[in-house]
Amino acid sequence: MSLLNDGRDHVRFKTFSRRSLILSGGTLALFSGLLARMYQLQVLEQDRYATLAEDNRINMELLAPLRGRILDRFGVPLATNRQNYRVILIPEQTDSVERALDRVSQYIILGAPQREKILKEVRRNPRFVPITVAENLSWEEFAAINFHAPELPGFILDAGETRDYPYADKLSHILGYVAAVSEKDLADPDPVLRIPGFRIGKLGIERQVDPALRGKAGVRQVEVNASGRKIRELSRRVGEPGDDVVLTLDMEIQKFAQARLAEEAAACVVMDVHSGDVLALVSNPGFDPNEFNRGISHASYQALLSDPKLPLINKAIAGQYPPGSTFKPLVALAALENNVISPETAIHCSGATWLGNHAFHCWKKGGHGAMNLIGGLKHSCDIYFYELARRLGIDRIEEMCHRFGLGETFKFEVPGEKTGLVPSRGWKQATTGQSWQQGETLITGIGQGYVLTTPLQLCVMTARLANGGRKVMPHIFRSVGAESHVRPEADLMGLSDRALQLVMNGMNAVTNEGGTAARSRIDIEGFEMAGKTGTSQVRRITREERARGVIKNEDLPWERRDHALFIAYAPVAAPRYAISLIVEHGGSGSKAAAPPARDIMLLTLQRDPSRMEAIPPIARARRGTEEG
Repeated sequence: MSLLNDGRDHVRFKTFSRRSLILSGGTLALFSGLLARMYQLQVLEQDRYATLAEDNRINMELLAPLRGRILDRFGVPLATNRQNYRVILIPEQTDSVERALDRVSQYIILGAPQREKILKEVRRNPRFVPITVAENLSWEEFAAINFHAPELPGFILDAGETRDYPYADKLSHILGYVAAVSEKDLADPDPVLRIPGFRIGKLGIERQVDPALRGKAGVRQVEVNASGRKIRELSRRVGEPGDDVVLTLDMEIQKFAQARLAEEAAACVVMDVHSGDVLALVSNPGFDPNEFNRGISHASYQALLSDPKLPLINKAIAGQYPPGSTFKPLVALAALENNVISPETAIHCSGATWLGNHAFHCWKKGGHGAMNLIGGLKHSCDIYFYELARRLGIDRIEEMCHRFGLGETFKFEVPGEKTGLVPSRGWKQATTGQSWQQGETLITGIGQGYVLTTPLQLCVMTARLANGGRKVMPHIFRSVGAESHVRPEADLMGLSDRALQLVMNGMNAVTNEGGTAARSRIDIEGFEMAGKTGTSQVRRITREERARGVIKNEDLPWERRDHALFIAYAPVAAPRYAISLIVEHGGSGSKAAAPPARDIMLLTLQRDPSRMEAIPPIARARRGTEEG
């Protein structure tokens, strides 16, 4: 019995020993793994986890950089930054957000939609997150709230920076505006776009060079607690301001041109015929870009959209108009270059010419009699140019148009440029499925029919006529940051000097030898201007209207009146500047377009320092009185 018990005890001992060994080994392995993991965490990966722990305590926040300025050629600020007075609410520091808004409404206006937006932001965020209640406050509003700050618990008063356009509607189509970043804009990886409230260029030059203007974000470190509340600021690195952009514009000319056109729906372009510098680019009426920066109301935006004078359209580069008689110098040049006529070729104008059974009328009832090249331009004889177009054919007119920039864009720096339209046989066949007709060539010869141009194209056309046939290109940037945008001298287009001079002589006769713009001549020696008037029809005059007497423009509804146009260069002896001007539904070019163009051109010449001494003192005093 004793032997049997000893055997059983021995078996139990062996079993216990084995289990103890297994348990001990497992425990050792567990502790070894734990020690290895602790070594990994505390020694091998110490830096990584220290960083993660620090990130839970310290937040990095981006700071909006100061946007670069836009300046005119003399350094006058056109778009800059100003203080943005804001009121910010911290909901947790108030007993009731609605009562807090009631209290602050005693000093600033908070409309129902604005209040609802604020309350929505409060509901969406933790109560310690600051909410912008109002911004772009006037100094008076900001001062009033500051005075009553002790009565407004929970409100923080802040002065940041925002975009400002000191000339408002005078440059709206050129500069454009900035507005809040949209979801579509976030496709740009630039981190600065993620800054709350950051604004980027949405139109015009603000959009065209936005990456250069926006600058680079700064950074600040703030300590936060476990719930994300900011405790204190630890460090701050200010961002890099955006680059300044210098334009070729002369703000004095721009302002004067805008004022001279008053309430007209109009456009005007002034440029240097040699360099291509655009000194003025006016589209009237404009709009206030500051409204878009602040957040334009639905009612205000709808008013802009429904305005018949189309203030949102940049008429100078996107308005497309029949050029009317301002097109005739180009037809005359094409005729001379292709030896279709000589300067002395006489064409008789009786007031109408016939093609088959269709009559084509001259603007002067009864006609002009015998016309040569100079006379045809001087008196703007339609019959003379009908005949030139008939002899040339549409193909040669089209070719000359493209040489002078019509039907093309110039890669101009202000976005939105339109091509206009230079009609051709191929274009008509592709567009209408019909063949080109000779009658269409005739009306193209006087700048009517299908042909369309922009004021910028007409100014470039005039500049290329006046500079000896050089292919000058318009531009509006002088520099972006340190990068200069001055362009090299333009290439010659291979035109005959004699043909160009004959056309320029004809334009000189228009203003200085009793032509259609004689009343708008500049009578200061050395400042004489050569030009060409134009009146383009927006409606077809029927046979019945001619029979009973065509209704005068001033007796028609505004939208049915003719457009008034004028192109010019000056001085005649040594051309330096070109101008194009259109007054929508203004009627006669000689009455509505030539007088303001003359005044703008004279100021442009006066602004040229090299010419100022040539202006007689009495004439300078007279100009100062007229401008005032």
